[in-house]
Formats: sequence, C-alpha cells, structure tokens
Amino acid sequence: NQDRVTVQLFADKTPLAAENFRSLCTGETPSLESSKPLCYRNSIVHRVVPNFCIQAGDFTNGDGTGGRSIYPTGLAYTDMWGKFKDEMPLLKHSRKGLLSMANNGPNQNGSQFFITLRALPHLNGKHVVFGEVIEGMNVVESVGSLATDAKQRPTDVTVLITDCGEI
Repeated sequence: NQDRVTVQLFADKTPLAAENFRSLCTGETPSLESSKPLCYRNSIVHRVVPNFCIQAGDFTNGDGTGGRSIYPTGLAYTDMWGKFKDEMPLLKHSRKGLLSMANNGPNQNGSQFFITLRALPHLNGKHVVFGEVIEGMNVVESVGSLATDAKQRPTDVTVLITDCGEI
C-alpha cells in the first residue's frame, strides 16, 4: 500500500533546514563516504509516538542513531560532523502536521525529522520547525496510531519512504 504525504517547506524562515530536507528528498547531494547519494528514499519511519509524533530520516542506520546532513564540515554553520545550526525564528510547534528537525541537542541537526501529531509547545526553542504537511495528513495520523514496541518502533509493519522528491 503506497500513500503520499506532501509537505511545504518554510525556506524563507529556515533556509538551512529546508534546503537540507529538499536535497535529501531529491537525492541530488553525493555522499563523501559512499557511492550512494544522501537520500531519504527507501528509509524507514523508525519511531512512532502516538499523540506526539512520527520520526524518520535515519537513512544510514535506520534505527534513529544515524543520518547525516547535506552540509560539509568546516562551514560557519556546521560542526566537524556536518551537523548544522538551529534556526529559531518565530515558528512554533503549535499544531499537528508540522515538520521539525529531530536532534540530540542544540545545533545538532542532521537528517532526522519528525511530524507532529498535535501541538507540542514544550519543543519550542529546542527543535527547528521547517515545514508543514499540506496533503496526506491522514497517512501521517494512520502511521501515528500504529502499535509499537518498547523502543517506539512499529511492530506489525515496516513504514517505508519508498520514493521522495520535489514537485
């Protein structure tokens, strides 16, 4: 079963996060470590927290421990691992359907992202909101209601990003 989710990016407010996501959808950025391009295609939704979010974007390990941004190291806005800085405009986690960067601390944005299933105000100032779902929220909500294991991974099905790109 293939369902589509379409998002709109807030490139004017969060240019780094939006361009990172766009490029990871198209697969246009080559990897410096392998012959495989940096891309979300065929990666899984590795985390589902009902009434909170669904999380994906770890195309290297598939379990929430990996992923990588399109940005090389040594830029003014990246660290030695290519993680890029937070962009904290006035965008808030104010409703369901928002795209936000998953991270493990300040300025640690790579490729992992989540989609909110409700307003999550306690994440404001900690995660960068960079887009919104404009079509297919029913798909997101369906994934968000899946049964999960103790590690918040779907148990009955594998949710796969089979294709992605720019329209």
